[in-house]
Amino acid sequence: MALVTPLSAEHDIETKELAEFFNETLGFCPNSVLTMQRRPAISKAFINLNKAVMANEGRVTSALKRMIAWVSSNATGCRYCQAHAIRAAERYGAEQEQLEHIWDYRTHDAFSEAERAALDFSLAASQVPNAVNAEIKERLYQYWDEGEIVEMLGVISLFGYLNRWNDSMGTTIEEGAVESGHKYLGKHGYEVGKHDGSKY
Repeated sequence: MALVTPLSAEHDIETKELAEFFNETLGFCPNSVLTMQRRPAISKAFINLNKAVMANEGRVTSALKRMIAWVSSNATGCRYCQAHAIRAAERYGAEQEQLEHIWDYRTHDAFSEAERAALDFSLAASQVPNAVNAEIKERLYQYWDEGEIVEMLGVISLFGYLNRWNDSMGTTIEEGAVESGHKYLGKHGYEVGKHDGSKY
């Protein structure tokens, strides 16, 4: 079971209003936010940061941002965030082949070299110790400008927070996210694990 029980969506009205953002992104308010609102300053700051990070000001699409989030979450092993990221990628128009072959982004022809550079950046930045090096930088600069790189690292860093929050919390995963996780990641052994609401 979760380390801390999520509160009702009605608990903090300001959080509830901000959290309408997630109805577009996921189709529901995530349990992580419902837990954060035990300290509303945290839930509100998190949602505002999420909205800022996911705003598109360059060529990094909403779908690519969610695939960056998936690669980051896969690197850290957070099953909750893996399912959320792949669900959001689908909702933001990622190509079906990309969703089905996200594990193989380095070799599958559904991914462009620019996307591969972004996803390799996500993988390197999410490792401990950090693996971002001169080669990663050089490849990024072949395809992306500095503002776009900042947007990408914003996503990676946001999910670094979420990965630690949800894996430590054992956040119960929502039904829609479970469906997306099994649909796109199941063939690679995706399991809900500690996030099923009864294990921790």
